[in-house]
Amino acid sequence: MAFKTTDQKKLDAADLAKGGVGLQRGLSPEEQKKKQSEEKTALEEERIYRKGVATIKDLIAPSAMRVESSFISLGSIHARTIFIVTYPRYVSVGWASPIINLNAMMDIAMYFYPVKSDVILKQLKKKVGVLEANINMKAEEGKPRDPQEETALRDIEQLRDDLTQGIEHFFQFAFYTTFYSSSKEELERLSSSVESTFGSMLIYTRRAYFQAEQGFNSTMPLGLDELMISFNMSTSPIASSFPFTSAELTSDEGILYGINRHNNSLILFDRFSLQNANMVIFATSGAGKSYAVKLEVLRSMMMGVEVIVIDPEKEYKYLSDAVNGTYINISLSSESKINPFDLPRPAAGEVSVEDIIRSAVITLKGLLRLMLGKVTVAEDSILDRALLETFAKKDIVPGADLTSIEPPILQDFQDILEGMEGTADLVVRLKKYTEGTFAGLLNSPTTVRMNNQLVVFSVRDLEDELRPIGIYTIVNFIWNAVRSERKKRILVIDEAWWLMQYEDSAKFIHALVKRCRKYYLGVTTITQDVNDFLTSPYGQAIVTNSSIQLLLKQSPASIDLIGRVFLLTQSEKYLLLESGRGEGIFFAGAKHAAIQVVASYAEDQIVTTDPKQLLKIEEEKKKFAEIAKGGE
Repeated sequence: MAFKTTDQKKLDAADLAKGGVGLQRGLSPEEQKKKQSEEKTALEEERIYRKGVATIKDLIAPSAMRVESSFISLGSIHARTIFIVTYPRYVSVGWASPIINLNAMMDIAMYFYPVKSDVILKQLKKKVGVLEANINMKAEEGKPRDPQEETALRDIEQLRDDLTQGIEHFFQFAFYTTFYSSSKEELERLSSSVESTFGSMLIYTRRAYFQAEQGFNSTMPLGLDELMISFNMSTSPIASSFPFTSAELTSDEGILYGINRHNNSLILFDRFSLQNANMVIFATSGAGKSYAVKLEVLRSMMMGVEVIVIDPEKEYKYLSDAVNGTYINISLSSESKINPFDLPRPAAGEVSVEDIIRSAVITLKGLLRLMLGKVTVAEDSILDRALLETFAKKDIVPGADLTSIEPPILQDFQDILEGMEGTADLVVRLKKYTEGTFAGLLNSPTTVRMNNQLVVFSVRDLEDELRPIGIYTIVNFIWNAVRSERKKRILVIDEAWWLMQYEDSAKFIHALVKRCRKYYLGVTTITQDVNDFLTSPYGQAIVTNSSIQLLLKQSPASIDLIGRVFLLTQSEKYLLLESGRGEGIFFAGAKHAAIQVVASYAEDQIVTTDPKQLLKIEEEKKKFAEIAKGGE
């Protein structure tokens, strides 16, 4: 065996680069050319081998394809193509939306073949002559007129005018859709559903029998129309076939909630135009729920709506200051007090005083159960009697004039309890709120007024133990004010899961959500603790009684529960898991769409909750204040 030196290898490589000249000395030119060709072929084969024969097509192609009479099987997936053969005289805009928005995997192909106007005008002229001749012949023979022929003649004449003026153009239009399913039974059910949906619009379809492969190829993104089944159409009906539609949530009135991520249209909506104006918002912490709500509050105020907010974390203070709203801080040491014994002042004859007193007693018993803890059946009866006597002590009885009465306070109720038998334990528990640590919260006449377009009740400074009691009292106070005077109002209850932890408060919120429509009130319920809220029967009932739902980013722990309650698809659940801040799904009545909450620069400065941004705003405020002070 001989070994080549490095210099010999270099010479051979140089000879190869020159086309193989000198590799085989002594050969004729023809033999050298033949040898050179063989060497090039060998090198090309080596290059192909090293590159590999696998391509993208090999990677994405199914393992096998079976062609049946009306469908094809791509591995374990079955596909069927359906094409349209007949349209009615008129088609509405977005007629394809029910199919496009169908919860199924599909490919849609639309082919447009322009037809020259002079060609179609010549054919239409002949058709007009035939129709006119038939109509005249029947008239001469005394036969009854044919409405179908007369309608066709009018349509053709109108089309001729539009084509001549350039208003319309003429096309041959083909519409194919291929559906995919993992089972033949599901494919059959889906095909029947599509055919019946089209049939209800007088659009008739056919399955691609013995052309399943051609139908599949025609809906591939290759632009190959192998079916060639088209229908004559002018520009206007073709425009109504535009396929890229989604659930539209744009109305003539209302406020901007965000951008429709399906088609970049605006989601403009008036929540008071639905069967009720209630709204629920579910999101994780930091997903942008408070940002979205504050935007809605700001924009609703521009439309003349009064807004009341229960703020658990003092997030609405800057917004309140910006619009000159009323900010009420509820705490043990605050001067702002709410008397839970306040009564509404309804219009004359609308509700009887007896019903108002009875309703107040039921509401107060719910509050007392929150305050006193577990109450036995006997104690419940005692509380009922004591409350009625407390109102009677202030001459609040059936037939009284509620416009001139002075409501009792918690101390009056305690005095009544002390004069009754079997109430020693109740009095001891109640004294904590009249004489003890919590005496500054409820034992006082009401000092707050709701005479502003924006009123914010802050409960941040309330202890956790008192927060459900404080929110319950505030909501009851608001409900009394709402019943006293009808106005278009929105009530925002942030972190509503505080109230859903207790049956009495959850029952009260549920009753409020059910009844508020009669008083022109819409309740917005916000929570980040989805599991606690939705596992409560009252929580699910609140969702059912809310016409608008906004779902922002969700946690993996709660997405399955959210999916069951709102009937989400897998794609929609994935969207909620992967959403950024301010992104989610907006439900309004029977429609829903993916939403992106957007704000202008000025709105963003007012409603932002980002601590970094808020700190920057505060620094700029201080800087401007120093500049102003220096100028003086």
